[in-house]
Amino acid sequence: MTTPRPAAGDAHPSLRERVYVELRERIIEAEYPAGTRLVEREIAEELRVSRVPVREAMQRLESEGFLSVQPRRGAVVADFGPRDAEHLFDVRENLEGLAARLAARHATPAQLRDLERLLARARAAAEAGRLRDTVSLNADFHRRIVELSGNPLLVDLMAPLDSRLRRLFRLTSARSDGEPMCGAHERLYAAVRDRDEDGAEALARTHVADTRASAQRLLAALRTDEPARRGDAPTAGEGPPAGGR
Repeated sequence: MTTPRPAAGDAHPSLRERVYVELRERIIEAEYPAGTRLVEREIAEELRVSRVPVREAMQRLESEGFLSVQPRRGAVVADFGPRDAEHLFDVRENLEGLAARLAARHATPAQLRDLERLLARARAAAEAGRLRDTVSLNADFHRRIVELSGNPLLVDLMAPLDSRLRRLFRLTSARSDGEPMCGAHERLYAAVRDRDEDGAEALARTHVADTRASAQRLLAALRTDEPARRGDAPTAGEGPPAGGR
C-alpha cells in the first residue's frame, strides 16, 4: 500500500492535489507506460483514499493530455509520440526563446546565483551517471528560465507544458545526453548572466532545435516496443506496486 506523495512546493496540499501529483508522476516516470489502463477503484484502494479524489485527479489528467478515455477500456495513459513532441517543440522554441531574452533583461543577481547552483547540481548528476536526477534538474533549469523572465503571463502559458516537457525528457534522455545538455544550459546561463538578450534568445532556440531531431528518433523507436502496441498493456494496480513500491 502506498500513500500519495506531496505536491512539490506545497507544504499542505489537498488530498485531491496529492493524488493528482502521484498519478502524474507515475506517468512521467513511465511507471504507468502509455496504454496502461487506470481503474479508479483499484487506485483508490492502493492509495488508501476514497474514489472521489482519484476521479477528480483522473479528470484533470485527461484535460492535460495525460489520459484518454477509450470505448470499452475506460481511462488509459495517453501515448506521447513524434507528433505530440513536434507540437511541444514548436511551442517551446518560440516561448523559451522569449523567456531567455526576458531573463537576460530581468534576472537579479540572487536569481542568477540560484541558477548557477542548479547548473552545478545538474553537472554533478550527469558526471555521476544519475539519469533521473539529471533529467529532473535539466527540466528545472528550463522552468527556472521562464520564471526569471519576470513575465507572469509567460509563466502561466508555460506552466501546463512543464509536465509534458518532463515526460518528454524522461522518455528520450539517455545517459550520454546529460553532459551535452548541461553544456548547452551553461552557455545559455552565461548569456543570461552577461545580459546578452539576443544571444540568450538565439541559444535557447538553437538548444530546442538541436534536441528536436534526436527526440523524434527516440520516440519513433520507443513506439515499436510499447506493450500497448501489442495489445497487452498493463492495468494500474495489477501485480507488484508500480516502480517497486
